[in-house]
Amino acid sequence: MNLKQLSELLDLSQTTISRALNGYPEVSERTRFKVVEAARKHGYKPNSNARKLATGRAGSIGYVLPVGRNVDLDPHFVEFLSGMGEHALSREVDLSLTPAPYEKESEAYRRIAASRSVDGVYLSSMRNDEQRIALVRGLGLPFLAHGRALAPADGYACVDIDNEGAFHAATRLLLQLGHKRLAYLNGDTDYAFAVHRLNGVTRAMSEYGLAAESLRHHSAAMNEENGYRLAMVMFRDSDPATRPTGVLSASMFTTLGIVRALNHLGLKMPDDVSVITHDDVFPFLKPESFSVPLTTTRSSIRAAGARICERLVDIITGVESEPVQEIWPVELIVRASTGPVPTEGKRARGRAAEPAD
Repeated sequence: MNLKQLSELLDLSQTTISRALNGYPEVSERTRFKVVEAARKHGYKPNSNARKLATGRAGSIGYVLPVGRNVDLDPHFVEFLSGMGEHALSREVDLSLTPAPYEKESEAYRRIAASRSVDGVYLSSMRNDEQRIALVRGLGLPFLAHGRALAPADGYACVDIDNEGAFHAATRLLLQLGHKRLAYLNGDTDYAFAVHRLNGVTRAMSEYGLAAESLRHHSAAMNEENGYRLAMVMFRDSDPATRPTGVLSASMFTTLGIVRALNHLGLKMPDDVSVITHDDVFPFLKPESFSVPLTTTRSSIRAAGARICERLVDIITGVESEPVQEIWPVELIVRASTGPVPTEGKRARGRAAEPAD
């Protein structure tokens, strides 16, 4: 069935049908539903080239993908992209990746804007002082941010999780269990999410009368090797009477390394040390599948990808016009890796280990 036949069937103009299928806000939801259902039933698919000419849109949303010798493919990004792709498919929108090294990132956005190859972009890995917001706004590119920068703090649309609230709740749990010697293996504090999480940890400590300086805080890329290396440093040569009894981890991947180090040193969760990590809900890395199920803060990064695609399409089509900052609450799931602070007798546990490899 072509557009003219669908128009005659529904007794609607071809313009109204095109606008309904392309998400224009002036079409009522009742009419939109009627058109979409009829198109599905009769197998109508708009010609993509004709649609682009009619709407002035590329039918695609874009992302500038960091590349370079020091850039690894982050599993968090892959999971996020899966959620975004699933929703893009349902909205008949393409995803376009533009690779660029960090030092040429602004050139990539200017090239995207000049070519009109996408209708909007999403920004991720928000930095503390975020320059891309002013850049894409100045280029006239509709955009949505995954996360919040420290500066500017508002005035732009975003989807984020309550990173500070999540790690405030996690730290409070350890403090309620009697832990006073805490360590936090954080992500890179050049990024705002890591600063927000650290703020949550130190705020909870302050509420319990503990100085922020007493926290053993390490900032590094969130991967297994850094988790192992930093945990070995914290526990291998430490006096059992002074080493941390509670550890917070920014990522399940970091926690893989922490658990490996604890096993290497003969330390047990939660008898010797309690561990809480953040779970982005990976299908291939589940906290309950560890030998000791992990207590976690939990929020699906795949669901975030789908929501960002949904809102970005709405921004492009005019359905959403205000710069709404959407902040998701984060669950705290208590499992077996957390328990009361160990007694003096248990603190002596742990064997000498070979140097870390």
